[in-house]
Formats: sequence, C-alpha cells, structure tokens
Amino acid sequence: MLLSFPFSVLYLLVFPATYVVVLSLTSTGGTLMLGDIPYYIPATPYITISTPALDRLQGVNSLSPVTVINAAAGNASVGSLASVVADFAQDDVWNAGFLQGILVQSTGTGDRPIYPSGSVSLAGFNHTSVIVSIASNVSSLIPNGPYFLSTNGALYQPLRLYSDFAGAFTQPLIPSSDGSYAALPAALPGIQSPAIGVPSRLYYTMTASKPLAGIRTGIKDIYDIAGVKTSNGNRAWYGFYPPATANSVPVQRLIDAGAILIGKMKTSQFANGELATADWVDYHSPFNPRGDGYQDPSSSSSGPGAGAGTYPWLDLTLGSDTGGSIRGPSQVQGLFGNRPSHGLVDLTGVMPLAPELDTAGFLCRDPTIWKAAGVALYPNLPFYTAYPQSIQTLNFPTNSSTEASRVAIDFLSKLQTFLKVKTTTALNLTNSWAASKPAGAPATIFSLLNTTYPILISKQQTRLVRDPFYAAYAAIHDGRKPFVDPAPLVRWAYGDSNPDSALEEARQNKTIFMNWFNSNILLNDSRACSDSLILYSSGLNTQYRNLYNKPPTVPFGFSTSRISVFAEVPDVVVPVGQASYQSNITGHEEMLPVTVDLLAAKGCDGMLFNLIQDLTAAGILEVPQTGQTIAGGEILLKRGMIGL
Repeated sequence: MLLSFPFSVLYLLVFPATYVVVLSLTSTGGTLMLGDIPYYIPATPYITISTPALDRLQGVNSLSPVTVINAAAGNASVGSLASVVADFAQDDVWNAGFLQGILVQSTGTGDRPIYPSGSVSLAGFNHTSVIVSIASNVSSLIPNGPYFLSTNGALYQPLRLYSDFAGAFTQPLIPSSDGSYAALPAALPGIQSPAIGVPSRLYYTMTASKPLAGIRTGIKDIYDIAGVKTSNGNRAWYGFYPPATANSVPVQRLIDAGAILIGKMKTSQFANGELATADWVDYHSPFNPRGDGYQDPSSSSSGPGAGAGTYPWLDLTLGSDTGGSIRGPSQVQGLFGNRPSHGLVDLTGVMPLAPELDTAGFLCRDPTIWKAAGVALYPNLPFYTAYPQSIQTLNFPTNSSTEASRVAIDFLSKLQTFLKVKTTTALNLTNSWAASKPAGAPATIFSLLNTTYPILISKQQTRLVRDPFYAAYAAIHDGRKPFVDPAPLVRWAYGDSNPDSALEEARQNKTIFMNWFNSNILLNDSRACSDSLILYSSGLNTQYRNLYNKPPTVPFGFSTSRISVFAEVPDVVVPVGQASYQSNITGHEEMLPVTVDLLAAKGCDGMLFNLIQDLTAAGILEVPQTGQTIAGGEILLKRGMIGL
C-alpha cells in the first residue's frame, strides 16, 4: 500500500537580474489506498498527539493506519478490545487494515488503560496489532474509529472515497476550518464519475442537541452552502456567480443538528420539471437505479432521489418541492419523501421557483432518520401521537386488476386495521366542490386552477431569477444571453405572454381553493391534529430515458398531486412494495416500486412522521434498500464493474 502524503512547503524561485518570485505550495490533502479501498487524507490533522511509545508504530511509511479505542482506565483485557473492534467492522470506512496500530485512550480520570506491551492478535482478525496507550483529555476525547498517524504524531481522520456512478452529485464537499465548505480535491482513477468522500460514522454520537450527528447528507444544488458555488442546474449560472458567503437557512439547521454534508446534488435546471432525454442539456440527468436502470429519475430533485436509491453510504438528502419535485423522485425510486406544510422553514439562500409554493423537504430510506431531520428542519412542529380515525381515498385503486393495485390495496387494508378505521370513504373532489364551493367561484376546480401553477412559477421565477441573471450576465458579456435549457424557457415565455395582473389573480385563485379545502375536506383536529387522512397512489408507470419525447410544454391543469401545492398541506410518499413489468431494455421482467401518498391537514407533518415510524415498527411499512429493487440487489449497471 502507498502511504505517502504531501505537506506544505515554500519554494523560492530566483530569476536572472529582474525578478524574485516566491510561490507558496499549500497541501490540499492526499489520496491513498489501504488494501483495495481508496481514502482521502485531509491537509489538516484532527489532532497531534505525543507519547514515547508512538515510535513502535512507525515503519517505512510516512503514515500508518491505526484505530483509536476509548476504554476505561485501569487494567483491561485484550478480549475487551476484540469485542469493540468487532463492532467497528460494521462501519464502512473502518477496515482491518487499521489494526496496524491500536491507540487506547482512557475515558475517565486515573491511569491509562493497561494492555500488554508489544504486538497482539485480536480474536477474529488476521492481523497483528501494536497497542499503545495515549494520554487523554476527558473534556475532548479523540473519537473512536480509523485514523492515519504521521511520524510526528499528527492524527488524520480519513474519508473513504466512493464513486458517484449514478451521476447524482454536482460537487463533492469537505468542511473548511472556518466553518465553510470546499470542493473535495480527490478523484478515483479510471472512473468517469466524481469521488465522494465520507467520514466514519464511528466519530459521531447522536445527542438531543445533535440528532443528526454523523448523518451523511446530500444537498440539492439550489441551496447555498458557504464557500461553494450554486449551479441551479445551469452551467452559465455556476460560472458567473461567486461562491456563497453563507449557508441557506435549511442547510444551516441541518448542520446545527450535526448533519455531515458530503456534496451538492443535481437538480433539473432552475428546479423546473425536465425529462432525462433531450430536456437535460447543461448536465446529464442522474440514473434511477430501480428496475432496468434506465427509467427516468423524475425531477427536479433528481440527484437526491437517485442518490438515496443508489448509495447505502448516503443517509439523507435535502430536496425541494414546488409542484412535485420531492414526491416524484421519491415515488419512482421507492423512498420516503415529504412535501411539508408550506411555510414551515425560511427559504433564505434557496433559489426560488415560486415563493407561494416552494417548500424544503427530504428523500430518505430510513423513517427514523427522516423524522429526526424533520425535527431539525421544522423546530416548532407539534408531533401528535394520536392518529386520525377517518381515511379518504382519491384516485386510488378499487380492484386488484394489476399487481401494483394489489400492493396499494393491501397497504390500505393494513392501515385501516392499524388505525381501527371501519370504513374508508372515496373522495370525489368534483362533487364536493359543486356542493360547497365559495360564492362566485367557477363551476369546477379545473376552471379555477388550470393556469394557476404555470402563472405563479413563470411570473415569479422570471422576476426573481431570470431577469436579474440576464441583466448581470449581459452587462459583462456585451449584451449576450446565457444558455438556458428548453423547459425553463418555455415556462418563462408563457409568463412573459401574460400581464402582470395575472400573478395576483393566480394568488387569489390559490387562496380560494386553499380556504375551501382546509374548511371542507381536511380539517384540523385537537386530538390527532388532522380529522382525516387522504390516500392516493401514482401506480406503476414506466418512463424510459432512451425515448425521445415531445418538446417541453407549459404545465397547465389540476391533478391530485397539486392538492398539497395549492392547499399548503403536507403530502408524504411511503414505499409500500413493488410490482413487475416487462422491460424493453433488458428483455426481462424487472421490478419497480409501488408507493402511496398520505395527505393530512396543514401543520400535521409531525403526526405523519410519527405515524410512518409506527407503521414501520409494526411491519406494515419496510425500510427500502438501495439497489435494483427496494428489496436490494445489485444495480444492473454495477454488476461486474470494478471500483464502484
């Protein structure tokens, strides 16, 4: 194994007669292989230690892989070390190569832990380890886990490098000493994908104040992160604007809760809906891992969805949902995802599509992490533990004519039993509107809202994003315009074709529907927060990314998925199973996820988080796995490929 590492040096370059130039060469860290696993070693050590016994660990290399273990003071057995190390084997960053040396640190006052001097072999590991006791500072113990130790006692926390073979990330990140972030200066040889670095989970302990400690988190690339450029899915934007000077509010809340930011993730351009083939011009659309591997990942939180469905080393992703940008990717990748009640978190530092509709939420596999993230992002949210006693369905399967329908109906039946609900009501919004619509409102919801969504997103984004961008870009590029993908251009052009008065009319129509819906369909309840749940399912639909599509169009209309958009109520996606389809890519029967959406009254997000956690504990919902199916399995693209 190669264990060399560049440190900062100063070179004096002397030129004849006229010039004396001093160039400072500053290390940005280095990469190495331990066995067949690649690591990045940061330029700055975690800590520098000093003890006379360290020279027992040094060999011919400038860095030695070691494991730090915190143990009680006094006598202890080698067997106790073996037990601790066996637990470490579950961590994906640590491996047995780090047993070259074991640094044992006392967790209390008194003498250092006493272990045999010299080399020992731990039961269950085919390695001989040198054990060294190191001085401890009880107020700031060195965390357990894998490290690289230099000859001068500098102790480095490595990042394991993974390939982003699904194309989910725009930029891998590492933290800087000033609290900002920087691009990870590392790559994996022979792989045409960014290298993403992740720290050991052993370094972190979750607490009440740090509920996301050690949670590896990817951030959709519309959120500002201090020290890093934001692309919004547009190359010209990325090249034109400097790095952000502050974190967006949602990102800062996650950092404050202990989340570990590992990278920014792809978004369709300016968070407008795009399909993988033809619409994505500036950047390539990420790959959906499910089924044949060539289904569209949905948008606009495409990177967060594809990443969460593909990588077991990624715990949580932050997306945004204006018209379905979290829910769509969650549905097609079989993830837990939430569009929250509108207005739960300040979106300062986040690129807007339409402030009246924009929300920040998550795509995630583990509902426990999902809830913890919700607590961190929405701090004033009440978490009800009583649940609604009424269920309404909307555009939900009524018979088991397809495999996907059977899966959805089976979930509904189990939910009814869990909630002790005797009957479920089929909701007909058309009839409900006709019976109770506000005075003077149009005869149908469609007539009221057909143009509301496209007017809001086009008029607002042209005003808040496009116009300032175009003006600033033209000022330094001799009046030129930057390149923009087709989908945003079509929407912006629609906004331009309507008078400014259309924006206020769209706001009024949204408010009319919201007030009606929240007074007649989903009501707040003092016992369970929401008097009812509404369920709908998107079914099983294939969207092959190798098929050429028609040009993008204006997103007119009203559909079930737009209810939460206009009513400002929470809409969460839960994976309930999977169903088969015949792939025209592989020529085989493959599996795709089946999901169900749950809606509750506004502000009842906490109740939904608790309900989903309880449904998982009861075995009604299962934690989806990464891979070809939500039950796991090697992604077709990855089979037989080395270094992924």
